[in-house]
Amino acid sequence: MNLKIFLELVEIKAKTASIFPFLLAALYSYYRFGYLNFTNMLIFFVAMLLFNMAVDANDNYQDYKRAKRNKTNDFISKTNVIGVNHLNIHMIGWLVFALIFVSALLGIWLTIRTNWIILVMGLFCFAVGYLYAGGPWPLSSLPIAEFFAGFTMGYMIFLINVFLNLYSKMTFNWSIAIEALLPAGLISFAISALLLANNICDEEEDKTLKRHTIVYYLGRSKSLILYDSFYVIGFLLLLFSVILKLQPIASLLTFAIVPLIWHNLVIFHKKQVKKETFILSIKNLLFISVAQTLTVAIGVFLHF
Repeated sequence: MNLKIFLELVEIKAKTASIFPFLLAALYSYYRFGYLNFTNMLIFFVAMLLFNMAVDANDNYQDYKRAKRNKTNDFISKTNVIGVNHLNIHMIGWLVFALIFVSALLGIWLTIRTNWIILVMGLFCFAVGYLYAGGPWPLSSLPIAEFFAGFTMGYMIFLINVFLNLYSKMTFNWSIAIEALLPAGLISFAISALLLANNICDEEEDKTLKRHTIVYYLGRSKSLILYDSFYVIGFLLLLFSVILKLQPIASLLTFAIVPLIWHNLVIFHKKQVKKETFILSIKNLLFISVAQTLTVAIGVFLHF
């Protein structure tokens, strides 16, 4: 397995979904509380990245095994990265284990440096990461996948990083956790929208693989309405976070990308094809992530 195939296996292009919530949490911690802990952030960043890679590699690993059981040979030979590149399935299993093991060690180190609440939040993320593709009822095959993806990759990464910055200054309390829902809201819902777009495009394939995603229950037209609503709710949460002074006024400049998001939504409504229009949801997540991070940074450093 060469580097190119490895990066495809761990879906490196999707890592912005975790990196930007991490960056936003750092900016929020500094803006709201005036403090950062760079050592904790660095350890967490590496652990987060390794675990994210493990989750995506495991997703491909579990999809390959499920396709083998269901004898969906077209999926194995034409879609799944393991089958397409004739990778050793046992080697992939050990690779996933190694990534999780190193990430877990770093998580234990962070727990020792801080306190037990990091362990609890970390175990929750590990459980969601494994259950997303593993176990008898994978989350990715259920109608709750969008919620868990956005909540874990958006909100939980944000909250963990905030706490790692503040643990020596204040004790964890539920008001901080609830407050963090607003500044993390837009990117969390954009992540959920990305997964929903993927499930809309994969509707027929998921039926073959016996996945009962939310699209299976709602149908395509209602799923598209839900897809749009994720962006609406996300931008409303951004507005409320500025009104409540949880983010700087400059964050409102993020609304400048709304025409771009709207343009992509219109095109996606006309055609939902994985190889043609799913990229629009990826672009939307990238636009939102970059715009919000940059505008918050402008507000933090220019006091605007």
